[in-house]
Amino acid sequence: MATSTPTAGRSKTIAARGPLVVRRRRSPRGRRSATLTVLTALVLVYTLLPLVWLAINATKTQEGLLGSFGLWFAGDFALFDNIAATFAYGDGIFVRWLLNTLLYVVAGAGGATLLAALGGYGLAKFDFPGRKAVFAVVIGAVAVPGTALAVPTFLMFSKMGLTDTPWAIIIPSLVSPFGLYLMWTFATDAVPEEILESARVDGSGEFRTFFRISLPLLAPGLVTVLLFNVVATWNNYFLPLIMLKDPGWYPLTVGLKSWNQQALTAGGEAVFNLVITGSLLTIVPLIAAFLLLQRYWQSGLAAGSVKE
Repeated sequence: MATSTPTAGRSKTIAARGPLVVRRRRSPRGRRSATLTVLTALVLVYTLLPLVWLAINATKTQEGLLGSFGLWFAGDFALFDNIAATFAYGDGIFVRWLLNTLLYVVAGAGGATLLAALGGYGLAKFDFPGRKAVFAVVIGAVAVPGTALAVPTFLMFSKMGLTDTPWAIIIPSLVSPFGLYLMWTFATDAVPEEILESARVDGSGEFRTFFRISLPLLAPGLVTVLLFNVVATWNNYFLPLIMLKDPGWYPLTVGLKSWNQQALTAGGEAVFNLVITGSLLTIVPLIAAFLLLQRYWQSGLAAGSVKE
């Protein structure tokens, strides 16, 4: 005598009702928000419009710049002539400003990134008295704007005789509270304690462990801090303005501002086309730095290195 199971009964009932239509719920990630799209478009326009204006007006002569619409080209294309005139104007002082800016970025931003990596790694992986006090000081330093410290820094450097020298720009650039905090939080999870313990058991010193093992794991955070410091140092204006008097030590920001102010002085030559072209040339290295370093923005480099 055959008996029917509950599963077989449910199958017969479903078959009698006909074929099932399976409805897939759309994932929240697949939904499109019109509001978010509009806001993103507005932010994109707000970001790109100054760059478009800069690129278009760098192709104009002095006369075309003053006599044409700002968001469209003039009758003549003078981009390459403007670039050549920018590098030649003032006995090639633009090249000197460019080299000065590179010096400040390499020494200041590079040193700040290295110090932030060392300090953040030490605060994340070593326990010592006063650690919470250091954390409070770092958070407080992040909240203080750099312009508020510019005048006290000038007074201190003036007594030390360091004003109107490259050290007046490089030394303050070495301090990056935000970079230190970012490396501190990143190193806490990016470098597993088991890897450090294994290195110490094998006889590796702390500095060797940091540079050979920990530093590659910190690469994503390190590149992020480096880009923040490079942009901050490259665009630094107020500190060089009050620290430097010799135009030979100007960075690009202060140098281009001095060109722009020539038209306001008696007998000064207006070189607005060179100011705009120089500004365009100034942002090219920053764009190149982002494009070259973005491939290092990866996470999970330590994934799978420790067996749970």
